[in-house]
Formats: sequence, C-alpha cells, structure tokens
Amino acid sequence: MRLLTYRILLRKEPEGGYTVIVPSLPGCVTYGDTIEEAIRMAKEAIELYIESLKEHGEEIPTEEETLEYTLTVEAHA
Repeated sequence: MRLLTYRILLRKEPEGGYTVIVPSLPGCVTYGDTIEEAIRMAKEAIELYIESLKEHGEEIPTEEETLEYTLTVEAHA
C-alpha cells in the first residue's frame, strides 16, 4: 500500500462549521461542524475519491510536484 499526502484547506463558514477543499482533487469538497470533524470528513472524502478513480481506471493525482506559495495583495475599496 502506498501512502499519499494531500493538503486540505478549511474555511470557517459564517453560519458555523468548516468547509474543506482538497485542491489537488477537483470537486473533492466536504464539511464538518468542528475542525476535528472537518478533518475526519476530509480523510473519508479523499479515500472515496481515490477509490472512485481506481474503479474508473483513472490516474490518482499526487502533490509530489506541487509548490505552494501564499501571496498578499492590497485590495482597493
């Protein structure tokens, strides 16, 4: 078995809870009421996403060649 690592982004929602996005897996989005639940849901969503890719004979994306930067920009009102 091969271990894969994916970066997840958690966004706090105004109505409560957290939306989770997996940037390397398009459309892989989930939600949790707490950070812990959101992370647990993300792990499950990633596992199901990969399982679906395998069933359809599709390539499994990895983040091995991914570079990450954070940019700060000024927003003019």
